[in-house]
Amino acid sequence: MVTTDVLNRYIFDELHVRGEMVQLTDSFQQMVANHNYPAGVQALLGELVAATCLLTATLKFEGEITVQLQGDGPIGYLAVNGNHKQVMRGIAKLAEDTQAEGLRDLVGKGNMVITLRPESGEPYQGIVALEEDTIAGCLAHYFEVSEQIPTKIWLFSDKLNTKVAGALVQLLPDGEDKQKQLDDYEHFCQLTETIKPEEIFSLDAEELLYRLYHQEKVMMFDPQQVTYQCTCSEQKCLNAIAQIEPAEIKSILEEQGNISMTCDYCLTTYTFDEQQLAGLLNAQ
Repeated sequence: MVTTDVLNRYIFDELHVRGEMVQLTDSFQQMVANHNYPAGVQALLGELVAATCLLTATLKFEGEITVQLQGDGPIGYLAVNGNHKQVMRGIAKLAEDTQAEGLRDLVGKGNMVITLRPESGEPYQGIVALEEDTIAGCLAHYFEVSEQIPTKIWLFSDKLNTKVAGALVQLLPDGEDKQKQLDDYEHFCQLTETIKPEEIFSLDAEELLYRLYHQEKVMMFDPQQVTYQCTCSEQKCLNAIAQIEPAEIKSILEEQGNISMTCDYCLTTYTFDEQQLAGLLNAQ
C-alpha cells in the first residue's frame, strides 16, 4: 500500500538538480470534510495544498506560510496556511455557486499572494499575477521572477478529488558549468513530465522515483509527514470578541443569549454565554 501524507526530498549524485514529491490523502480529506465544495473547487484547493507543501520545503525557512489566490471569478479567495513542519489547513470561499473547473474559470484575473512569517526575521510577501493557466505555471513564474531559479512543478488530483499530489524539479546553481546545470535540469524535467496520475497515487515515492530515474543515483532525505490541523481555538475567539465594545457585547447577549463564532476552515463553532464573557463586559 502506498505511503501517503508525506513529502519526500531528493537530489541526484553529481547532477545539478534537486526534487520533491508530495502525496496526500487523509490530510486533504480531513481538510475538505463537511465543506461540500463543487468538484472543480475541491480539485483546485487540493492543487494549492500540494503546491504549498512543495513551496514550503523549497524555500527552507522556519515559520508560517500563507498562499492565497484572489481574483474576480466565482471563487472569492482560495487560501492555504501551513508551516515548515508541513502542518496545513486550507479553505475556498465562493462568491457564487459554480460548476466551473480550472484556475482561469474559477479565480479569473487576479494574483497569487505568498506570505512568509519566519520565526526569526521580518515577514516577507510576494505577489505574482495569475497570468498562467495553472497553479503550477504561476508558481514556476514566481520562482523565475523572485528567486531567479529555474523550477518546474506538476500537480495532480484523482478523479474523485480525494487525493492530491505534486512533484517539483529545481536547478541547483552549484557549479561553474552553467550549460551543464541547464542540461541536467531540462533532462530531469523531461523525465518527470512522464509521471501519470495513476502512478503517483498508487506507488510509494521510492518506487516511483526508481521508475522515473532508474538510470541515475537518487539520494532521498528522510520523509516529512504532512498533517492537517486547524489553528482556531476558544482563546482566539475570545481575543476577537475582546475587540468589540463592552456595551455592544452586552447588547448582543441580551438579544441572542450568547455569542457564537464559527471557524471558516474547520467549521467548529465556539459559543460563549454571559458568564464566560463577564471579564469583557466589566472592561472599560
